[in-house]
Amino acid sequence: MKPNDIVTTRYKTGEYIAKFIEQRDEKRAVVEIQAVLRHPTQGDLHQPNQVDVPLFHQRKALAFREKAVVQIHSLKPFQGAVPDYKSSLRKSLDEAYERLEQRDDSWAEKAKENLKDLEKDYFK
Repeated sequence: MKPNDIVTTRYKTGEYIAKFIEQRDEKRAVVEIQAVLRHPTQGDLHQPNQVDVPLFHQRKALAFREKAVVQIHSLKPFQGAVPDYKSSLRKSLDEAYERLEQRDDSWAEKAKENLKDLEKDYFK
């Protein structure tokens, strides 16, 4: 990887298109977010699919041009045109809703509530 290479990467439970900025050490690198491929998962990752947990996390997608420190092993070269950040965020949110619509349980309902709150914040 060299500076300004466009890559895909995972950060926590989201997946992004990013610009490689620099290698931090042998395991980590700094990237700048360009687009969202998969919106982060809602809820408690340590107790998946559970609603009755101390904190049902609401996870926002990383923002346009936000810097993130990621694991080098998660970086993959990206080919093609980088989509507009806002449209990629909209698409990832719509796909997250679609995945949740296929479930019929209280966890999916709570996750959809979180996404609806985030949607209001994202698209003011």
